[in-house]
Amino acid sequence: MPANLPPHYFEAEKRYREAKTPEEKVQALEEMLTIMPKHKGTDKLRAALTSKIAKFKAQAQQKRGGGRRDSDYLIEKEGVLQVAIVGAPNTGKSSIVATLTNASPEIADFPHSTWKPVPGMATFENIQFQLIDTPPITAEYIDPGMADLMRRADLIVLVVDVQSDPFHQYEETMEVLRSVRIYPNAESVPKDLVKKPFIKKMMVLVNKVDTSKEEEDYEVFMELLNLALPCLPFSTLNDKYKEVFLKKLYELGDIIRVYTKPPGKEPRLDAPFVLPKGSTLEDLAGEIHKDFLEKLKYAKVWGTTVFGGQMVQRNYVLQDGDIVELHI
Repeated sequence: MPANLPPHYFEAEKRYREAKTPEEKVQALEEMLTIMPKHKGTDKLRAALTSKIAKFKAQAQQKRGGGRRDSDYLIEKEGVLQVAIVGAPNTGKSSIVATLTNASPEIADFPHSTWKPVPGMATFENIQFQLIDTPPITAEYIDPGMADLMRRADLIVLVVDVQSDPFHQYEETMEVLRSVRIYPNAESVPKDLVKKPFIKKMMVLVNKVDTSKEEEDYEVFMELLNLALPCLPFSTLNDKYKEVFLKKLYELGDIIRVYTKPPGKEPRLDAPFVLPKGSTLEDLAGEIHKDFLEKLKYAKVWGTTVFGGQMVQRNYVLQDGDIVELHI
């Protein structure tokens, strides 16, 4: 099938050939991708342009210098969890982050529109997660700063596009993660690794499940791949998936919310203390103030594993949703 490229495609191609810098070349290549019609006759050409974009973006990042590149990927954690949203080009990572947060990442129909990570805050009930839109992961190139970002994150969400070969996207992305020694906690680690592996909590998000047809495709994906990782469908067009996804992040984070109250007063249910699962009354006291930890005598707790206002000691293991009245 012939490509049948329109005249303004060749105008953009001329600008590409005349471009002097990697940034100018990328701009022209992305314009060519946007103009190019999508059909079987252009598949190979689109793949070639995508590869060139990845190469010139890598050159542009290297040209900027290590300090600036590193600063782009050194994102200070905000909220209770830092979540890296990763995946192959055009899986919809930017749209997911834009839908769930206050961030405004660049969204385009062509691959590699995200040059650097973009964080945004997503609200789940009375807490917030930091979701980070990241540059696409490909077998051709991964920025060292990107590998470090994923290693530091509390959770990694691997995004695939159910409408565009999700099996290949999943396998290729996982292979790239393994190449930088990042392994999900649900997967065994090779025994012959020379350097230390990074074991991460990870889940798969199958994006663009927009209609009943894609819902069936999602079920087929789940059945054939037989994932050991948690996996959920998602669509930026359907609100029903959003809260389910955020709730799953909360569960995977291994955290609990605990509320405090002064004696004789009501608790503040809009401002929980967020602690790791397994935390004790002592841990909560230390989180509030060191004086509480030193002077704490006991506490009264309202929760699911104790009767209302039960007196507990310093080694009491807190449960999600506990209301605690500290006595010093």
